[in-house]
Amino acid sequence: MLASLFLIGAAVTTPQMSVQAASQTIVEDGAAGVARAVNRMIGGIISYTRWPGDAPGTPRAMCVVGAPRLAGRLAPVLPGGGSVVVRRTTAAAVTGGGDCDILYLGRMPADDRRHLIAWVRDRPVLTISDDDPDCLYGAMFCLAEKPGGIGFSVNLDAIGRGRLRIDPRVLKIGRSDGGAP
Repeated sequence: MLASLFLIGAAVTTPQMSVQAASQTIVEDGAAGVARAVNRMIGGIISYTRWPGDAPGTPRAMCVVGAPRLAGRLAPVLPGGGSVVVRRTTAAAVTGGGDCDILYLGRMPADDRRHLIAWVRDRPVLTISDDDPDCLYGAMFCLAEKPGGIGFSVNLDAIGRGRLRIDPRVLKIGRSDGGAP
């Protein structure tokens, strides 16, 4: 299922320990095509994530902090159904008990980003950013526009420190072509 979302273009890099994979080619031009690709990719990432004590298909709350760069309207498309409620909020609201299962980080001040990433540690919160293509600042998944599509990087350190289970097939897909560009 996730393989249908991504064409593989993997490279393992150090020291960030990230795996990068290019998504399917965007057939439609313009911002609307990019937004659709971003929403499909986010949905694919969510569908391969398990929260402690939850059954698959449990509705999720996605908090958007900052200004998203890739899509003005975030509405993740989950393969096989399921729902994600998206709400824009502030860093202070999230850390004050924002009840977020997924934290989407757009463009924001560096101090806010550091504070949110520190707050997420030891919490079952999936973090996705579109303002850190190399995944250097602590999000689990980092989206970036690439020639012909949307790609992502995976921050293995952030995933390893978190309380979520990310299906290993996500990483296996990223490695399946032997790291070809």
